[in-house]
Amino acid sequence: MLQNLPMVTCMTESALFTWTVVMPVKVLGHAKSRLAVLAGPRRSELALALASDTVCAVLNCPDVARVVVVTADPVAGPRLAALGAHVVADEPGGGLGRSGGLNAALAHGAAVARARWPGSGVVALAADLPALRPAELSQALRGAVRLGTAGGQAAFVPDAAGVGTTMYAVPPGTAFAPMFGGASRARHAAGGGRELDLPGIPGLRRDVDTPEDLRAALTLGVGARTASLAGELLGV
Repeated sequence: MLQNLPMVTCMTESALFTWTVVMPVKVLGHAKSRLAVLAGPRRSELALALASDTVCAVLNCPDVARVVVVTADPVAGPRLAALGAHVVADEPGGGLGRSGGLNAALAHGAAVARARWPGSGVVALAADLPALRPAELSQALRGAVRLGTAGGQAAFVPDAAGVGTTMYAVPPGTAFAPMFGGASRARHAAGGGRELDLPGIPGLRRDVDTPEDLRAALTLGVGARTASLAGELLGV
């Protein structure tokens, strides 16, 4: 069920449509398994902190009208809704509940978003970007328009390792075909997406899957929730 929250309306300076960001959040008990060596029993708490800081950064981006979170987690849903996200329940037996279901969950969230806000562009965004700055996301979305997204072409941002993808954006009326997971940078390019090679967006590219990723994000500066918990876990 989509939780009803006040809709924020805003236009980008570069396009005549708003952007809706769709973020998938796994059931917290199954999220971020590679961080278990650092977080132990607090892994779920850390996964929620990463998602919360990402949502807050996105909501502060002037080019984004709204955030749709797809999740089946009974804790993450209400917490992220309280921050201002619209929460969509993950589909039973699919989406984030099965292997390879990340893209199915994104497609589900995008379908709900397009039904409710048909004139909006859709952005798939990783939910583990605690160092993301609103200005970085704004730069990427405006770059997507300059690359031709307004003309019906997808654009994407590769991760810091240059293998995966952290953002995938399409304009209204364009097929939404995210291919996240593993070597998604190559898949998005092969599928006709245009890569955004932009300077000055390290937080947008720094997703967090491992303790090393978290330390790298901390050097960039992270949101308050991640900073507080990481400080306890790392003793810094």
